[in-house]
Amino acid sequence: MTKLMLALAADRKGATAIEYGLIAAFIALAMVATLPNIRDALSAKFNTISNALQ
Repeated sequence: MTKLMLALAADRKGATAIEYGLIAAFIALAMVATLPNIRDALSAKFNTISNALQ
């Protein structure tokens, strides 16, 4: 039983997977926070171009 506990404590694969999951979550959070601003800026730019063409 002690050998099993030591083997599980030395295994770092789960920690790496959790770290990658946290990185992906932070990237998704950053995208959710910035995409509305980008959408509004692009919409305003296209409206300006559309009005200039009319």
